[in-house]
Amino acid sequence: MAEQPKSIKLEARVFITFDVKALTGLHIGGAGGGVDIGGVDKTVVRNPVDNRPYIPGSSLRGKLRSLLEKQQGKVQNQRINNGFIHSCGADQNGSTTYPDCDICQIFGVTGDVKYATPTRLAVRDVLLSDTAAATLEKAHTDLPYTEIKAEVAIDRITSQANPRQMERVPAGTVFEGAELVYSLYSGDGCEVEKDIARLAALCDAMQLLEDDYLGGGGSRGSGRVGLENIRVEMRGGMPLGDREQLASPENVGALRAQLVDIQKALRSKVGG
Repeated sequence: MAEQPKSIKLEARVFITFDVKALTGLHIGGAGGGVDIGGVDKTVVRNPVDNRPYIPGSSLRGKLRSLLEKQQGKVQNQRINNGFIHSCGADQNGSTTYPDCDICQIFGVTGDVKYATPTRLAVRDVLLSDTAAATLEKAHTDLPYTEIKAEVAIDRITSQANPRQMERVPAGTVFEGAELVYSLYSGDGCEVEKDIARLAALCDAMQLLEDDYLGGGGSRGSGRVGLENIRVEMRGGMPLGDREQLASPENVGALRAQLVDIQKALRSKVGG
């Protein structure tokens, strides 16, 4: 029997924007080639147009997902490239019933899963602020906009020292205009009310990120970040209008404190 086509409607979108401040040196690796003698072993990702470091949306999104999977105790059962993620589809044996799972609903599943509904979350790249760029240009850092952190790895057997160098964006640098775009859907396999409720899990992921680290070298001091100047807006209805501000918490703690009011406002406007 042929599978019946699905009817799914986009009801609204919630936009969570914020700035990312590096509280310690930040390293998000780029696609470095060969290393010259005395060169840097681990380089950062840069915008090829202006050579400024940036935070890829994929790195931010992947970290939010990974932390939420750990917080909820999800099984890492789906191979993606060189790692694993949680996916309910890996255990469904061909079922077309979509599990009621925060991770799979918010972040999506792989394309081979038969029951997939639309991914709720999109994450934009985060660019270095012009103010931060100007400050770093005046600071005469080791490399344009970045510092070099020297480390030494010690062989536990031979005690041989193996020096290495990591490129980092210095502490205090601000990346502005981070944006999480969260969609609310109705229809087959989708419920607006559940999408609104799952905003709590997204807020948890943001808090977990502040408590953890972003990028590489986190266990050695790198990658602590703060999320600042948060704004929550929505756009919905037909015809599409301007984005409407729902809240303007300064930090993640304030966002979590205002979440119930934000969800209430969404229910009144979208009808969840």
